Amino acid sequence: MTLHDLPPTSAPVPATDDLIERAVAAVESRREETLALRRDVHSHPEVSWQEHRTTSVVMERLEAAGVRVRAMAGSGAVADLGAPEPRVRIALRGDLDALPIEEETGLPFASRQQGVSHACGHDVHTVGVLAAGLALASLQDRLEAMSLGVRLIFQPAEETIPGGAVAVREAGWVEGVDRILAVHCDPSIDVGTIGLKVGPITAASDSVHVTLSGRGGHTSRPHLTQDLTFALGKVMTDVPAALSRRLDPRSGTALVWGAVRAGTVANVIPSRGECVGTLRMLDSETWATTGPLIEEIVHAVVSPYGVRAEVRHVKGVPPVDNDQASISAMTAAAGAVLGPAAVVPTKQSLGGEDLGWLLTDVPGAMARLGTRTPGGETHELHQGDLVVHEESVLIAAKFLAAATLSSVGPDGLV
Repeated sequence: MTLHDLPPTSAPVPATDDLIERAVAAVESRREETLALRRDVHSHPEVSWQEHRTTSVVMERLEAAGVRVRAMAGSGAVADLGAPEPRVRIALRGDLDALPIEEETGLPFASRQQGVSHACGHDVHTVGVLAAGLALASLQDRLEAMSLGVRLIFQPAEETIPGGAVAVREAGWVEGVDRILAVHCDPSIDVGTIGLKVGPITAASDSVHVTLSGRGGHTSRPHLTQDLTFALGKVMTDVPAALSRRLDPRSGTALVWGAVRAGTVANVIPSRGECVGTLRMLDSETWATTGPLIEEIVHAVVSPYGVRAEVRHVKGVPPVDNDQASISAMTAAAGAVLGPAAVVPTKQSLGGEDLGWLLTDVPGAMARLGTRTPGGETHELHQGDLVVHEESVLIAAKFLAAATLSSVGPDGLV
């Protein structure tokens, strides 16, 4: 049941500052439990589509609190609380997966899984959404009076392309949702601050895989070969350069290679090589039409060298596009929880986030959650030495709970 299914006479009771204070207090009352849970999740990271333990931990905590929770296919979970047939339903989304990166933090609760770590802060996102949900569940009667439903989406495989959000959409988990809210760790801003922006806050992101094959041979006789290694080098340099002249520079396009493989010894020209990278851009319209152009440019670049090229371009994620109303609710929530000075401006980045898929169906927003210790080191995401200030977990929970309550007014969704 959505916002327009009920007559005006069934208007919900609006949220109050007192209710937000109660939600914040509920989070605070579970402080040690929440921090311990985050450490547990952090020390047991699981890569995309393998988040079985993390899913079980989340489901057990929700079921113990009397919250109805359902497992997604494979991994991931969805929980519903509040009004059973709400006038307004707000979804909070957390992502479960870790990265195939060795942890180098030296923390006492560092990853116990060799070669896998929560180097993007998804442990903070997951536990933040869970703690917010538990706090809101303690206000069940008030949520029913407000005709407010809350859906908790614990999504697998955000770090894959095109992302686990596609499976969430296909399974219908965002149907009947009026707004989706989320946070993402930002180690470039201090803990206790929230970065907000109306409009696109991330970029479109695709995978590009180019494989070259041809006649190899001895490096002393390159003229008798199809010098694949040289051709691969031209792909790496000339394709990004050509894209910069074929696309509107305002699209902010960047093709960057992350992996290159060709040959094993110095005196042999290999017969096969590949480069794999990401294509990112700020503009959704340009993103929708770029695939064929990349293939055209690759073939033109390698043609003089006689090698064969195979281009695999996988559409990834669209930009996360924050809508004005959701940002207004988040601004009010940040002010209520942290004070008005806590909101800081933020810019659109070239990072990709599959929440963008969910926001193509339902309006919503993602906030940047400050995780840096004031005066401390600025870490980078997707690095094994990422350390987040633990208070950010509790702030995420309080902020998301408050943003949920701030989304409801006398006439429904605001």
